Amino acid sequence: MAKIGVFFGSNTGNTRKIAKLIKRRFDDELMAKPLNVNRTEIDDFSAYEFMILGTPTLGEGELPGLSSDCENESWEEFLVKIEDVDFSGKTLAIYGLGDQVGYPDEFVDAMGELYEFVTERGAKVVGAWPTEGYEFEHSESVVDGKFVGLALDQDNQSNMTDERLDAWLNQIAPDFGLPL
Repeated sequence: MAKIGVFFGSNTGNTRKIAKLIKRRFDDELMAKPLNVNRTEIDDFSAYEFMILGTPTLGEGELPGLSSDCENESWEEFLVKIEDVDFSGKTLAIYGLGDQVGYPDEFVDAMGELYEFVTERGAKVVGAWPTEGYEFEHSESVVDGKFVGLALDQDNQSNMTDERLDAWLNQIAPDFGLPL
């Protein structure tokens, strides 16, 4: 089994694309094939010591799910299924997609919801990311002056995604026991 699980929720497919970009940077022994949480079993999810979680922010700062007008179940429904999972001893990194121009008051808020959910259950979250280079008013994903994970804006800054992704993966690599 691969060392790192990659799980994402998506609505339009952008978060899935980022998960695939992350996977391409590693071989199958290190990183498993990315899985949409609406196709993930609890035991498969819980099996990993190291995980990368991805989510878009929808509407007014919401996780993707049926109540945020997604066509399929996503993080909103999956978190209910795993609310009794103990994340102690697990190391996670989170990336989030948002639109800082269209939604400057809720930029990547859903990433903050995932962070809160997993840390309340004992997870160690790595990969805090600087807020410099973004123009937004407020984000629930900012803790101690940094985003809780990698913030990406495919609507307004897609030209910066590869550079940010590479820097972030290099940043979290030591915490995941990965070669740089």
